[in-house]
This record gives sequence, structure tokens and C-alpha cells, in this order.
Amino acid sequence: MPVQRDREVKPGLELSVCDRLLTTTRSVRKRLDLGRPVPADLIEECLEIAVQAPTGTNTQRWRFVVVTDAAVRAKLAEIYKESFNKYWAEAKEPEYGVAGPGAAETVRMTESARYLVDHLQDVPVHVLFCVEERPNPESLFEVATSFGTIMPAAWSFMLAARARGLGCCWTTVHLLNADKAARVLGLPATTTQAVLLPVAHFVGETFRSAPRIPARKLTWWNKWGLRRN
Repeated sequence: MPVQRDREVKPGLELSVCDRLLTTTRSVRKRLDLGRPVPADLIEECLEIAVQAPTGTNTQRWRFVVVTDAAVRAKLAEIYKESFNKYWAEAKEPEYGVAGPGAAETVRMTESARYLVDHLQDVPVHVLFCVEERPNPESLFEVATSFGTIMPAAWSFMLAARARGLGCCWTTVHLLNADKAARVLGLPATTTQAVLLPVAHFVGETFRSAPRIPARKLTWWNKWGLRRN
């Protein structure tokens, strides 16, 4: 007998659990367990949750490519490294402002990013999130609608993975060489790549909320430049 799903959302979700999940799910790089396999069933569970995310006009044009083959992961890692090195060579010093990350945090972030570059091929699962359409790049509406269809699914996957003891890293740098990745994976020309999530069990017990600029400093009310009274 199939599992009976609730037909309506019931009130009274445990806010402390929900808030902890939402505030401690983030990109994991150095704490990915590179030596422990991830069961395919666990990935499929997370994807089933992902397809409950919002999707533009209910088109459900999301598409997922799960990569576990070591040779294919190695090819994607080569593309990722080439893209990262190109990006890093051309990148300008970020202007965070006084409320943004400090020097120590920036150093840690950079070291973490380079660690992933060197070990991406060892991460046991790569999940590529795509959308089955090619939006007109000149149309803000089409671009926003297209990426607005796939990005919530990717975030839902990350949340589901975190709840199951899996860590992910939100990566898009390989898109600098998206055509190469498409050839490796045999993607059709009608598909747009959005985000690549390396996935593994995470090492350690806890994750903390990240230092962030307070939302109130970034929020206007009713009109740009107006604060809440």
C-alpha cells in the first residue's frame, strides 16, 4: 500500500527545529567525508523532497543529473579547477564594507574554496541541477522565471540532505565552462545548468549560524531608502 501523504499542512511545526535547520545549512567543503559512500536511496529521498519546491506555473521543468562514476567526477573536477583558476585570476577584491566578513573570515573562505578545488573528484556524489529550457538572456522575466524554477529545488535538496547527515556545497563556478560539462554529461542543447552540489556525509557533530549582516540593515520598507519606524 502506498504511503498516505498528509493532504494539508498542519500547524504547530517545531520552530526551534525548523529554524536550526534553516540557519545551519550552508556550503560544506572541508568537512565532507571523502571516504564514506552515500547510498543512492538517500540521494533519491532528497530529490523527492526537492520536487516539492515552488516551480514557475507548475511546469516542473527541473532536471537532475546524479554523478557517482569516479571517471566522470574526475572530468567534472578538471572543468571545475580550470574554471576556478580562471575566475580567481580575474576576480577583484570584494568590497564587503564595514559590516561584511572580516579578513580572517575571508581567508578561511578562500582556503575552503581551494580545498574543494583540490578534492572535488573525491566527493562521492555530484548532483547537477538543470532546467529544461533556454531562457532569452535579454529578458529579465524569462531568466528570473527559469532560475526561479530550479533554485528552490536545489535549496530544498540541501535542507533535506542536512537533515539526513549529508553536507553539500553550492557551486556555480564550473558554469564558466558549462559547454564542456554539458559534453561530459551528454546534456541536450535545450537544458540550462544552474548549480552543482557536491554531496557527502559530513564530519563532526554541529554547525553554527554564520556571521551575517543583520537583515534590518539591508531592508527598506515601502520605498527604497526608507526604514521601518
